[in-house]
Amino acid sequence: MELTVLGCYGGYPYNGIGTSSYLLTSGDYHLLLDCGSGALTALQRYLDPLQLDAVLLTHYHHDHTADVGVLQYLWQLAPGDKKEPVLPIYGHTADQAAFAGLTWPDATVGRAYDPTQTLVLGPFTLTFGETHHPVPAYAPRITETATGRTLAFTADTAAFAGLTDWAGNANVLLADTNFYADHQGTAWHLTSTQAGNLARQAQVGQLLLTHLPQTGSLAQLQQEAQLAAGPAIPVSVVHAGTTYRV
Repeated sequence: MELTVLGCYGGYPYNGIGTSSYLLTSGDYHLLLDCGSGALTALQRYLDPLQLDAVLLTHYHHDHTADVGVLQYLWQLAPGDKKEPVLPIYGHTADQAAFAGLTWPDATVGRAYDPTQTLVLGPFTLTFGETHHPVPAYAPRITETATGRTLAFTADTAAFAGLTDWAGNANVLLADTNFYADHQGTAWHLTSTQAGNLARQAQVGQLLLTHLPQTGSLAQLQQEAQLAAGPAIPVSVVHAGTTYRV
């Protein structure tokens, strides 16, 4: 299973890099995980978008869904053979209006996932944890069925105790790390220290920091998370265009 980072900033694009979007590949199966601003342009560097098998959305904030509309237009208008004649976009139904927008006639179809149930998408088996965020959001834990290798993606969340069990022993933890350790005030995202503590407590194999801040030093963000995670868990700040083996 390979994870290619298409966009990794929280809130808005920065310095030519878009917001949350990732391509998850196993064999010839391609899953787009979130579809933030700039996702479609970035995806075209690595894969013909018409060869996607499915899209999965963790929640409906715009920095995770901004390119859904243009992806629907591409599916409607672009020439070429489509792997899926109508592209399935998986989303939750806690926001019915947003879910309804996932269906574009003869192009895409919204398919509901139940976050309390297991979802099988091609070679992947997914379970979900509800996060702490201002809107309903669900963190997918994605296992490559054939190998048992697991990616735990926090989606967007504040720190809370339930994250530890959800992330337990994942091979890779992809963590929303929007704040530095000294952040004050309301935090609907993890700080660097909280992400590192989560990795250590859950005993994951590797921590990848994403949903990054546009200001400050990302080297500092990495150092703070590494200090909290401990020396046994490698910690990296993701880079757009980089592919990580899970």
